[in-house]
Amino acid sequence: MTYPFGAVVGMADMRLALLLNAVSPAIGGVLVRGEKGTAKSTAVRALAAVLPPVDVVTGCRFACDPAAPDLACPDGPHDAGAPGARRPARLVELPVGASEDRVVGSLDLERALTEGVKAFEPGLLAAAHRGVLYVDEVNLLHDHLVDLLLDAAALGTAYVEREGVSVRHAARFLLVGTMNPEEGELRPQLLDRFGLTVEVAAPREPAERAEVVRRRFAFDADPVGFAASWADEEAALAGRIAASRARLPHVVLGDDALRQVTAVCAAFDVDGLRADLVTARAAVAHAAWSGRDQVTEDDVRVAARLALPHRRRRNPFDAPGLDDDTLEQALADARPPEGPPEPPDDGGPGSGGPDGGGTPPPPDQGIGSYADDPAPGTQAKPPMPPPTPPPVPREDMPREDGGGSGTPAVERAAVAPSDPFRARRLEVPGIGAGAAGRRSRARSERGRVVGSRRPQGTVTKLHLTDTVRAAAPHQRARGRTGGGLRLDRDDLRQATLEGREGNLVLFVVDASGSMGSRQRMAAVKGAVLSLLLDAYQRRDKVGLATFRGADAELALPPTWSVEAAAARLRELPTGGRTPLAAGLLRAHETVRVERVRDPRRRPLLVVVTDGRATGVRGGDHVGRAHAAAGLLAAEGTASVVVDCESGPVRLGLAGALGAHLGADVLRLEELAADALAATVRAAREAA
Repeated sequence: MTYPFGAVVGMADMRLALLLNAVSPAIGGVLVRGEKGTAKSTAVRALAAVLPPVDVVTGCRFACDPAAPDLACPDGPHDAGAPGARRPARLVELPVGASEDRVVGSLDLERALTEGVKAFEPGLLAAAHRGVLYVDEVNLLHDHLVDLLLDAAALGTAYVEREGVSVRHAARFLLVGTMNPEEGELRPQLLDRFGLTVEVAAPREPAERAEVVRRRFAFDADPVGFAASWADEEAALAGRIAASRARLPHVVLGDDALRQVTAVCAAFDVDGLRADLVTARAAVAHAAWSGRDQVTEDDVRVAARLALPHRRRRNPFDAPGLDDDTLEQALADARPPEGPPEPPDDGGPGSGGPDGGGTPPPPDQGIGSYADDPAPGTQAKPPMPPPTPPPVPREDMPREDGGGSGTPAVERAAVAPSDPFRARRLEVPGIGAGAAGRRSRARSERGRVVGSRRPQGTVTKLHLTDTVRAAAPHQRARGRTGGGLRLDRDDLRQATLEGREGNLVLFVVDASGSMGSRQRMAAVKGAVLSLLLDAYQRRDKVGLATFRGADAELALPPTWSVEAAAARLRELPTGGRTPLAAGLLRAHETVRVERVRDPRRRPLLVVVTDGRATGVRGGDHVGRAHAAAGLLAAEGTASVVVDCESGPVRLGLAGALGAHLGADVLRLEELAADALAATVRAAREAA
């Protein structure tokens, strides 16, 4: 029994976004972002119950419409007006760990080659046609499945290709995804495919939270009775959706409203024109939902708040949201004038006042309430920046790590990172077999063909050439006399593919006093931020460990949320001694635990330090650090040391650490991809 949609408490933005897509599936779906435990999945699963039923051709596995059947349907051809049946709209859930064949469908290559039969088993995309496709934790979906969703969402068609055997079928569905931003962000391409996005959070009012608990208890105690008590409201919602769908073709998007749509999109500097199209469709759907035949400014305002927040991000670490003042100003600027134009004043034609100094400021009616009370899903004005910290000593002044002086260590406030850059790709040596990604070489389900093997189960990637080679010597013995190749099961060969995998990238950052120069720490943070951005693009899992003072800490356990790592990095203070050995031992323990949790994901350790090692008590701190490095090297942990030492005299301590780790050692300035390209060009010219 599904929880009733009408019984969901609060979540007005999420409910409205889902209902607008139910009225007009052309909007392109909904992405629901929010913390765990906020009824995201409950609301999405409840939506299917209030969607209007669909008419399908009897016996068609691809839900063809009897009034307009798909001419290329694999179960066709169907005649127009073929016998049909009415069934509820389906909600199909796509698991994060689903295989490609489960999503698009599977073609039995063995029967196709040995019997000449095109046997096709539909997948989840076929089941979701003319319904809802729901992806929970969509940000954790594997890249190759994301690519399949992008293709199907853009074309409205799913394709299954297997060695020259092709099947296509219609796949038009309402795409709904839910995600927790703490676990990582979406690829920009998929993010842009979602028509609307909403941010949800648990209510903070005790009375509202109590009502949520009260209704959930009632549902758990008697699901059938609880659903019956909401049956009238569910029927009213379903009727309103059906009426809005019928009204939708008759809603007029006038020139004035269209001008406001484009003005708002231009004001927020969004990329491309998809934002304009989605905002216009959402405004039309909102007018139909509100019972109007003409799009109004209020429809445009609501549509912009749902369609634009995720499209104005300039980089992956920007939080989605809209500035409400900018929205209201754009609407006001595009608002048609009321009444005849006013004559120019004494300042002359076109002047904004007696001094002729430009146009007058726009009217401010209707702005104050939005500026003082931001709407749900929008961003409030940012707080005032903190006061400028007092000047800090230059790097050539006495050290502040307290090494051997006995004086208290000086702790400095967090330094803002320098501008990020495009980082060079750091890889784990060898060939792995981990989750699909874009960093290190790996055996995978997608990539280039590097060989073949005998299949252990169903053939999914046939190596046609090797299959023919295996069958060729046996044709006379099998009695072949004419055309066509006689194949047995033992002749089939599965292609071996090599692609890229995602890794666990664990950053170990020196935040001690020896790194305390503002300029140097800003450069270090900028470099690590650039590597984090690279990890986001390559779909890596990341962690962040830091060491300073007396010990090391795991500032961020391994996670998919690169944004969380970037936030922790920005807030990282500096100062104190340099417990390098503690930082490496913390990294060793983290890698050990992650190997148990996720054994297929190979780790890459990135140590950012100048190589110095000091501690509270006396002793050979450098020797202990080298011993810890040897422990990591003995277990085969791939490492890279980023040497942050600067100045005219360099001790080479980071290089010695890299030797004990068995790691590549890079200068801080060598992390940029442009610097690597310049080095290669210089080497070629010298040769």
